[in-house]
Amino acid sequence: MSTLLDTIELESTPNPSVAIIWMHGLGADANDFVPIVEELNLDGCPGIRFVFPNAPTIPVTINGGYVMRAWYDILGLDIANREDENGLRSSQEAINQLIAREIARGIPAHRIVLAGFSQGCAMALQTGLRYPEALAGLICLSGYLPLHTKLAAERSAANQGIPVLMAHGRIDPVVSIQRAEQSRDVLKDLGYAIEWHEYSMQHSVCQDEIIDIGNWLQNRFAA
Repeated sequence: MSTLLDTIELESTPNPSVAIIWMHGLGADANDFVPIVEELNLDGCPGIRFVFPNAPTIPVTINGGYVMRAWYDILGLDIANREDENGLRSSQEAINQLIAREIARGIPAHRIVLAGFSQGCAMALQTGLRYPEALAGLICLSGYLPLHTKLAAERSAANQGIPVLMAHGRIDPVVSIQRAEQSRDVLKDLGYAIEWHEYSMQHSVCQDEIIDIGNWLQNRFAA
């Protein structure tokens, strides 16, 4: 992708020194997680620029070819074995360009967090674990690790120690908690430090989770 994804941006203070690039889920858009910013307790954190990109619009096979915003195609219910690798890698490159823009605007890679929900979670993992410079962390909500059999060969040594927050609903009917647990265990087996939270919710976000995200950000960045 040669053109940058269009984005919505919010800054918690002028001249932020941290950036969070937050990817939405299938069929949603950049507005989806904007309201959560006001609910995060960022006391003691430096200024943060929240960047919410719009995924491209593509036909999604599992939805009868209906065109919607998606980071990659969903080819069928067996998402572990039938993955749209080209789509994943194309969106990975688009997110890399957003990281590059933040670096060009003065926020170094080690102050940049990738966050995402569902497909956006998959993209945070796909991109962040392969990124050649150390990033600040990954916030992975209600999603899973894509291309899991290729990560060991493709991962970046720079991000071997990256902090990873994974959170999931116990009764998620879209991405089962078992799929998320399998992803967590693959990452742990590869030596990643995972902070795991689960909640009595479906494929959504809850207040306890928002509190945990805020606490995680404070642990990363608060003075």
